[in-house]
Amino acid sequence: MKNVLKHIALFLFLALMAFAPEQGFAQEPEKEKSEEFDAKSFIFGHTGDSYCFHITEIHGHPVCVWLPVIVKCKDGGGWHCFSSKHVCELKEGETFNHNGANFYIPPISAERYPGKLVEVKADGSISRPFDISFTKNAFGIFLVCGFMLAFFLPAAKKYKKDPMGKPTKYQGLVEWLTYMVLDGIIRPNIPEKKVKKFAPYLLTVFFFIFFANLFGLIPFFPFSANVTGNLSITLVLALMTYFFVNVFGNKHYWKDILWPDVPIFLKAFPLMPIIELISTITKPFALMVRLFANILAGHIIIMVLMALIFIISGMYGAGMGGAMSVVSIFMTIFMTALELLVAYIQAYVFTILSSLFIGMAQHEPEHE
Repeated sequence: MKNVLKHIALFLFLALMAFAPEQGFAQEPEKEKSEEFDAKSFIFGHTGDSYCFHITEIHGHPVCVWLPVIVKCKDGGGWHCFSSKHVCELKEGETFNHNGANFYIPPISAERYPGKLVEVKADGSISRPFDISFTKNAFGIFLVCGFMLAFFLPAAKKYKKDPMGKPTKYQGLVEWLTYMVLDGIIRPNIPEKKVKKFAPYLLTVFFFIFFANLFGLIPFFPFSANVTGNLSITLVLALMTYFFVNVFGNKHYWKDILWPDVPIFLKAFPLMPIIELISTITKPFALMVRLFANILAGHIIIMVLMALIFIISGMYGAGMGGAMSVVSIFMTIFMTALELLVAYIQAYVFTILSSLFIGMAQHEPEHE
């Protein structure tokens, strides 16, 4: 059912994009194009990264939490640090000058660097500076890490202070969550003598993904950052699993890759080692894409359902828009509830596959 709904919503989104890929969905006179609803910017603006948290608008003025922009210009331009307010509130064609360098953020519809800060050169060309700005997703990462520290450390301190004492309800909750992952995911896939070595990473990655997914579903500041729907973040998580699998893999694991037990003519032509080496890359690649695609698709579906209200209103009037709003809000509530389940499932899948890959690299050969 979930996959069917995702395919239907994505099909509607792509079909609606085909009607008016640039200015919107209603063919209005030239003077009214600026007021048309831009579905592409609405959807990808809310699901992508940003230099600020947009909260609401009052009398046409945005109410935002402005985050710091930190960039280093190319060609020896030096470092620049300023509030994102200076570039997020620019009108079309304007740039912000900071210490001799001009900056602006291209719209989502731009062909080059959509939604990313760029430097405008004297000849009018643009280039991407070295950007380490504290963006919405970076804020979301720190928020999740801070929450995890505040949630787990007090219970750990109490256990360390009084190991034999009666646990409180809070300690019982933390213990239940920990053992749910430890006994249900990690121990069945990793040799028992290696569990203590890899459990800290696997527990951390599970709860990081789980809480990041949950926080991404809360549609107001300081939450709403689509952390695990960002390919760069899932890439780092997958590379961490790749590191633990291949750096700590035992001799038997590497023997099966580089010198497998196959007929001698296959060893003479090293096809199997090549295939096995490629498989060490495809496994973390699958982890990266699976997590990114599932989380991003869920967020896009919710935003598509909300965008349909404005699109139908613009095409057929307020009456049809009001009727569509009832359907969209109902489906949005349903999809949000479904995404709560997906938040756990994706954390579970990433962790169980990581533990399975790590366990396969730790198993010793059976002796007859």
